[in-house]
Amino acid sequence: MLAGLTSGNNGTQAAAPAAGDNGVSSVLPQSQRPRPQYTPNRIDDPNYVRIFDTTLRDGEQSPGATLTSSEKLEIAKQLAKLKVDIIEAGFPVASPDDFDAVRRIAMDVGNTRDASGYVPVICGLSRTKLRDVEVAWDAVRLAERPRVHTFLATSPIHMEYKLRMTEDQVVENAVAAVKHLRKLGCQDIEFSPEDASRSEPQFLCRVLSEVIKAGATTVNIPDTTGWALPHEFGALIAELRKNTEGAENVIFSAHCQNDLGLATANALAAGEAGARQLECTINGIGERAGNTSLEEVVMAIALRGEGLMNGLWTGVQPIHIAPTSRMVQDYTGMAIQPHKAIVGANAFAHESGIHQDGMLKSRQTYEIMVPETIGLTRADEAGIVLGKHSGRHALKTRLTQLNYTLTEEQVSDVFRRFKDVADKKKTISDEDLLALMTDEVHQAEVIYELIDLQVMCGSLGMPTASVKMRGPDGVIRTASGMGTGPVDASYKAIDTLVNIPVELMDYSMQSVTEGIEALAITRISLRPTGKLASEAFTTNAQGRQSQRTFSGSGADEDIVVASARAYVSGLNKLVAVMKAPKISAAERELQRLQASKPLTERASNAVAV
Repeated sequence: MLAGLTSGNNGTQAAAPAAGDNGVSSVLPQSQRPRPQYTPNRIDDPNYVRIFDTTLRDGEQSPGATLTSSEKLEIAKQLAKLKVDIIEAGFPVASPDDFDAVRRIAMDVGNTRDASGYVPVICGLSRTKLRDVEVAWDAVRLAERPRVHTFLATSPIHMEYKLRMTEDQVVENAVAAVKHLRKLGCQDIEFSPEDASRSEPQFLCRVLSEVIKAGATTVNIPDTTGWALPHEFGALIAELRKNTEGAENVIFSAHCQNDLGLATANALAAGEAGARQLECTINGIGERAGNTSLEEVVMAIALRGEGLMNGLWTGVQPIHIAPTSRMVQDYTGMAIQPHKAIVGANAFAHESGIHQDGMLKSRQTYEIMVPETIGLTRADEAGIVLGKHSGRHALKTRLTQLNYTLTEEQVSDVFRRFKDVADKKKTISDEDLLALMTDEVHQAEVIYELIDLQVMCGSLGMPTASVKMRGPDGVIRTASGMGTGPVDASYKAIDTLVNIPVELMDYSMQSVTEGIEALAITRISLRPTGKLASEAFTTNAQGRQSQRTFSGSGADEDIVVASARAYVSGLNKLVAVMKAPKISAAERELQRLQASKPLTERASNAVAV
């Protein structure tokens, strides 16, 4: 049995033998396996599997998972630390804000090489409409490795009821989009026949053959509705690879939805059948029941790929899985269920007596990987216990051990809150630190800032709250409000100062640790009403419009204060998105001029654009 994994500088993994009294080693040998050189339509190592992350595109289509441009950029940087091969940064034509986010990621993350020479491919999604592909190419073209992913449905039900197209028209549109991208200068093109698992295999082969002839370098097979069973989906991949003309000249990919809870199983079956790109999201977020979970696929391949999957491996660094998972949870407001594989709160918890007895004798009895493998460090070897006498260096060291890399300004923000909490708690747990990270670092741009909150409530009168806030003009103002409870009263007072009509859609609170001194994390989602409601719509990849909701989170020892901080966080995100600057024609032209320069000159001038 494999005891654990580690990552080298090149982002690959190796199995580690058991060591130590408990049978599991947390200090693991480094892997020297080099990542294959990137070529769009070829992988020199036949066992290497590219990981295509679509958290910022398909993941953001989850209801309530609205992200700002700045949050998307931060997540993209974290995905680069994770060393995924391709980052699908968004759907550029959906809105000016989406275009801006993809462009910023392409210019920043897409031009940042690490010491090993790794730089991710930056991808933008588009329909086969020519305007879509042009906007997508404009958004990603400044990246060192730009890709456009275009798609069109091929199942009988989609062609008849949604597209109202014949098979010939579908082929014509798909080929036209790929050829137009080639004409624009895009050399890395992915095509997806939407709803492939419910399409006729013979027609799929025809469509794929034609787009390969037109210049596609990756063909992705989506199980759009999560309909397929693993043996069925693996067989489909094998059949398409065998019967599609030109299949040897492209990379086959798989994109699986989780409607039947089979997304990970289907993705692994596709990998065994020859797919060499697997499309995933962090925490498995996405439309409806979500997507293939990146952490599940990566760890399954890392643990079982060598022995039972014909030597499959990836270039992902698993030690960054836990911090990335936490960041996506905080920014999207989508909490992870405790029993979620790999990253759930209970994933490495053992409560039953039999399990605890086994774990005390050998961790291999009930753990197939050590939590340190994915960046979860629950014990401090130096014996450091954080409390009110701890200094900035001790805090920074512990956060580094938890695999967080922070700027000095971010450390200062967390340290300030840490000292406030430490004055009220004897010791600060790792869970407390993670909650403070949520509240101080993983937040939207601060436009409105909550300074003070005072609440009066009880059984003898109407709950009343007074708040003091700093607005975008830097002026501090105070206001009061009454409500049905202390939280409602606080929100009414905040509404008086912010003056943005919103509707609270969801409210949840959880205790970080046990006991009366525990921190509380509150999560909310809201949506604008009145005139703003007509502007707060987004277009998804299928062309459907839906009203945006905005999430917020806050942490504090006081539940009411945590609730107020979450509400202000959600309002800040709403304001940032709704007031995002539009992309002007002049800026678009500047992008085109910049893109025509050599890559070295383009990267050095990226900040100026």
